[in-house]
Amino acid sequence: MDGDGKMNNVYEIFNETNHDLSKEMDKLYELLAFALKKENLENVEFNVIFVDRNTIHEMNRTYRHVDRVTDVISFALEDNPTIELDHRLLGDIYICVEKAEEQAQEYGHSFLRELSFLMIHGLLHLLGYDHMKEEEEKVMFQKQEDILNAFGIRREN
Repeated sequence: MDGDGKMNNVYEIFNETNHDLSKEMDKLYELLAFALKKENLENVEFNVIFVDRNTIHEMNRTYRHVDRVTDVISFALEDNPTIELDHRLLGDIYICVEKAEEQAQEYGHSFLRELSFLMIHGLLHLLGYDHMKEEEEKVMFQKQEDILNAFGIRREN
């Protein structure tokens, strides 16, 4: 809470892997603050959790019934109408560090760029954006690129 008794945005990034993400962590926190301000979000709470390949595979199999490793999974708590709070409890974003490393190499950009992309992708899912239909995909992917470009993390980074 701030001095006026209003809750500010609350978010944490957790690294549950053996990968050293200390070089990227400050920039990722800055990006989240930037994205929340750009989207005019106040009083939101969520977490970003970096996990390994086995953990995200098990989560994907258990909760999405898809038996494969994926790069990012978002669990949006606002989808649950029984949760009522004085702030928006958005949920959790899980990102597979190994998959991010592979995709950074595959797409020819930095590890930071890939982590940033996946984090913003997950955040937009928590906010209700989706890409199941072509029109929704255009909106979501354009918003991702707008946030990343405005922050200064472009594809070549």
